[in-house]
Amino acid sequence: MTTLTPSISASLLAILPELVILITACTVLIADLYTRADQKQSNHTLTLIGLLGALLAVGFVGGSVPTAAFSESFVRDPMSDLLKGAILVVSLLTFVYAKDYMRDRDMWVGEYHVLLLFAVLGMLIMVSANGFLTLYLGLELLSLCLYALVAFDRDSKAGAEAAMKYFVLGALGSGMLLYGISMLYGASGGFAFADVAAAVASDAVNDKILVFGLVFALIGIAFKFGAVPFHMWMPDVYQGAPTPIVLFLSSAPKIAAFAMAARILIEALGGLQSDWGEILVILSVLSLALGNVVAIAQTNIKRMLAYSTISHVGFIFLGLLAGSEQGYASAMFYSVVYALMSAGAFGVLLLISNKGQDVQELDDLKGLSDRDPWLAAMMALIMFSMAGVPPMVGFVAKLLVLEAIIAQGMVWLAIIAVIFSIIGAFYYLRVIKMIYFDKPITEVPVVTNASARVAITFNGAAILLLGMYPAALFSLCQQAFAG
Repeated sequence: MTTLTPSISASLLAILPELVILITACTVLIADLYTRADQKQSNHTLTLIGLLGALLAVGFVGGSVPTAAFSESFVRDPMSDLLKGAILVVSLLTFVYAKDYMRDRDMWVGEYHVLLLFAVLGMLIMVSANGFLTLYLGLELLSLCLYALVAFDRDSKAGAEAAMKYFVLGALGSGMLLYGISMLYGASGGFAFADVAAAVASDAVNDKILVFGLVFALIGIAFKFGAVPFHMWMPDVYQGAPTPIVLFLSSAPKIAAFAMAARILIEALGGLQSDWGEILVILSVLSLALGNVVAIAQTNIKRMLAYSTISHVGFIFLGLLAGSEQGYASAMFYSVVYALMSAGAFGVLLLISNKGQDVQELDDLKGLSDRDPWLAAMMALIMFSMAGVPPMVGFVAKLLVLEAIIAQGMVWLAIIAVIFSIIGAFYYLRVIKMIYFDKPITEVPVVTNASARVAITFNGAAILLLGMYPAALFSLCQQAFAG
């Protein structure tokens, strides 16, 4: 009987969280074939167990010392540990929030669980990628699952249209990224981030090829984030896709997109920081301006939150373009807490959506405090956090980013960010005004299950407590970029 060599066993241990998710997805896929329509709860239970198991596996294999696996194409380090944990927590919240919604609309099927699990697997691979090939495989696994999920409601014409737009523009963004990767490979001779970094540091490589590769890679990153001017897909996809899918799409993939940006821009192309920093200045200012201004004109809450996402991406880019460990850590902090806030906002929309009636328009939130005071309080807390009102975590996230760019002498950029944040506060406060001061347009009571209420309570408490005590999470972000 053969035994695993130490290197292989160590590699398998490093990918333990990914293995747990893969096994869970395959188990759900096979079990669904033998499950009657009235027993689909078992798929949900298996999925939650798998996500919790993966979360425990992240803690088990985690540590401060980076570990490379599979010929150094995969890496486990403090950054991957934190981002994987955040992705899995948000994914858990997604499944809990979406349970009643998907079941009431006859979409409570095994394919939903399997596609989401494979999307999670793709994100985990992206987070731990140590080279362009591994990163691209994880990205495409995530993207293909999201294309299918956006069109998951077969009876929705808006969903089909949104999926088509997402697929076409997503393929374009992936093609741009792949072209950039090919140019970087041609200049450096390797797919590993360390090889590209070494080529950037040497004088023997043509800088023009590297810069062209950087530009195309940055276009791919900007598309996955939804930054202006590569944001065209976001409002339509957010409005047309089923709300549970939008919840997932707006939260966890943003964490994976940050990981992709960090691996490419910081690890591989850190020597070209002056070049990509200038590009990010433009992208961040455009995203802050368009996201906050256009969101004011929206009457559909999902489109409003789409433009809100664009404005938050501008803040994440501000942290990255600072080019310092403080800036990188603040951008990472912002990515994690934004995913938590977005999950909570769409979670409330799911919980107040009745069978056959989705919450789509801002008017649907009117008088929510009369129908369900607790959900109204959670939504108000989340809106205050997104607006950057202390002591919510959104305020701390914005403050850390502004500190990082001011420390680099970019005071003018901080002033622009503050101005657009003040403008953006209007549409968040408008939601709170509708919840508490307008009369409800319907008297239908809100009916939710106990697990969903526990989840939204945890979500709201995390936003409040992380705002009051941010040091623990921020120190973990700093450790990811220390040295």
